[in-house]
Amino acid sequence: MSRIQKLIGQRMLESKQTKPCYYIGIKADTTELMDSRHELKKQFGVKITSNAFYIRALALSAKEFPLMVGCWQGDSIKIAEEINVGFAVSAPQGLVVPVVKEPDKKTLAEIATLEKELTDKARSNKLTLDEISGETIGLSNLGVYDIDSFIGIVPPPATTILNVGNTLRTAVPQNGQNVIRKITDLTIAVDSRVVADPYAAKFLAYLSGLLQNPKSLL
Repeated sequence: MSRIQKLIGQRMLESKQTKPCYYIGIKADTTELMDSRHELKKQFGVKITSNAFYIRALALSAKEFPLMVGCWQGDSIKIAEEINVGFAVSAPQGLVVPVVKEPDKKTLAEIATLEKELTDKARSNKLTLDEISGETIGLSNLGVYDIDSFIGIVPPPATTILNVGNTLRTAVPQNGQNVIRKITDLTIAVDSRVVADPYAAKFLAYLSGLLQNPKSLL
């Protein structure tokens, strides 16, 4: 095993052993989101990936529900000073997690540009220490590998991770007829010491609402 694979294994074991997590899921209608990407690319001059939307939505949702970026510290909970989204990237040297700092204060185009830069650097093993530090909430998207849904392990420094599954064309009842919509499976894993499940449920519903109204993320 490489050094980074050993480190990842140790950190994931630590998280699994020390964080008593629960898991909840929701399905979001991302038809407008997926269909808007081509037009947004022409508008902003940069490719807007689905991950850019998820990073932005995570940040705005965590700003509304700050306990999602809280941290268990003995007999107290500390809310992170910044919302920094770490997103998993499959690289030749193993799973790498670059961090987008404060995407709640960035535009969708800025996030998309930064996400591409960090992904390219992750796959060429050129990330700096600062670019992999400071994660306060996580994102893992296996939908790009045609995985319908999954449950991820919360990163050691965080309390929450959003797991994104595949986007499937699904028949949905609408005005007495079935229409085809693009439905995405979203699941979160949450440290139960920090966040009660009703609070997390409201967070996930809020996040889903943002994704279903992509204009709110611009």
